[in-house]
This record gives sequence, structure tokens and C-alpha cells, in this order.
Amino acid sequence: MPVSFDYVARETASNLWRNRLMTIAAVLTVGVSLSLVGASLLLRQGVAHATTQWAHGVDAIVWLNPNISTAQTAGVEHQVKQLPYVRSITYRSQAFDLNESKHLLTPPEYQVLTVETMPASLRIQLDNPSEALAIARQFDKFPGVKSVAVPTKTIHNIQTVSRILQLVFVVLAVILLLSASVLIINTIRLAIFARRREVSVMKLVGATNWFIRVPFMFEGVAQGLFGALFASLTVFSLHFLLDSFANIKTGNIWYQMRMPTGEVIITSLVVVLIGVVIGSFGSYLGIRRFLDA
Repeated sequence: MPVSFDYVARETASNLWRNRLMTIAAVLTVGVSLSLVGASLLLRQGVAHATTQWAHGVDAIVWLNPNISTAQTAGVEHQVKQLPYVRSITYRSQAFDLNESKHLLTPPEYQVLTVETMPASLRIQLDNPSEALAIARQFDKFPGVKSVAVPTKTIHNIQTVSRILQLVFVVLAVILLLSASVLIINTIRLAIFARRREVSVMKLVGATNWFIRVPFMFEGVAQGLFGALFASLTVFSLHFLLDSFANIKTGNIWYQMRMPTGEVIITSLVVVLIGVVIGSFGSYLGIRRFLDA
């Protein structure tokens, strides 16, 4: 028995309208679940972006000997610039470092310092903060270099927090995705169970399993699609909310978690695809029990 598009569309719309309360419940269930999934994915991406921003703000500092010559300073700076993982390098004079020490050290500590005894420095920003230790190993005994300061603890903390937060968001997204799958499968099973007599009659008059299955599968696809579209709107709302918080102060955490609109669109498309897959797979499992009976 062939399955026509008109038949599928008519039966799908009829089933959705006939069980409109259950359909609304299924759509809301999928929408809320996928909204949480989309928000988790979006926040995970935001954490990754923020971590990148934090990492780029971590500096390795090469302290130069106070009596270093101009030629030696240029040589050290040239060697640092040759490293592929160095993003930028800034030279700070002895006077600059002395003035900065007044804000970082206690009065008894900075009062004994003078311009002549204060070392100049090279402030290095890295593409990968884990390479800071390589800077320390390579230049610690370099001619003209007094010492290399590496914020090892800060780097370790950033990387640890980043891994933990990203793992939490991934686990949360997986749990919510499984929850959404179970919820839509159960919802569609209840809808099909309410029409089990109708399915039995269709089988008795010679309808094939696919003839019976396709409208129910499209019903599930429609429910998953509508729920996913609701979730996509939630994802965009969260994106604009993050942007609004970011505009309050450019240095806050929300500013660091900003993402390009293209990434948000891709996340929304993934959410829609997940909704369609869950809807079709859930309805397939739900009707399979009755067709195999």
C-alpha cells in the first residue's frame, strides 16, 4: 500500500490536533529539555572562550640584569621573538618597573630599590600558557638575564578550572539529552497507546507496517522540531543576555564569554537536529511495540 504525502500530512495534522494537549505537553517537554542542552553547550563554548582570553593575559616576565648593555637587551629580545609560541613581547624600562614596584611591594621593600638597582624586564604574552615553563627553562641562565618569573600556580589554576567547568557542562548536556530522549519516547508511547485500537483495525484491513508507522513518525518529528525551535529561541535569548551583560563592563566575565553569532547559529542548528532525531527515533520505538504485536 503506497504512502502518499497528502496522506502523511493529513494524518499527522489530524493526530496532532486530536491529541493537542498531549502534543503541547510533548513539545514543552522537548523544548525545556533541549533548552537546557543548548544552554549547556552555549555556556561550555563561553567558558572555552573565556579560558582563551584568560590564558592570553598570563605573562612570563624575563628580568634583565640592571647593568645589561643595549646590545645584550636587543639580543635577548630577538631570541624571545623567535619562539613560535610567543604572541607579543613588551620591553619595560628600569624606571617603569621601579614605579610599578611601588604598587606591588610593601613600603619597606620598594624603598630600598633605586633605578640603578632595579632590573628592566621583558613582558611576554604566550599563545599557550603551558609554554611559560619552557621560557623559564630556556632563558633562566641566558647571558644578561637575572631571572624569569612564571606564574605557574596561576596557569595551573586556570587550566584546572577550565577542564572542570568544561567537563561539567559536557556531562550536564549528555544527562539532559538522555532525559529529553526518555521523555519524548514515553510521551509518544502514551499517545500511541491511546490509539492502539485504531492501529489494530488498520492492520486487519491490510495496511503495511510502514503505512501505519510513517504518520506517527512524522508526528514525533513535528513535536521534536517545534520543541527544538523553542529551544533555539532560548539559546539566542541567552546569547543576547550574555552580550547585554558584557556591554556593562568590558572587563567582566560575561565579556570574556562572548561568542560570535555564527557559533550561536551552529549551536541552534545542532539543537534543532537533535530535536528532529529524538522525535523520529522516539516515535519509531513507540509504534514498533504495537506493530510487532
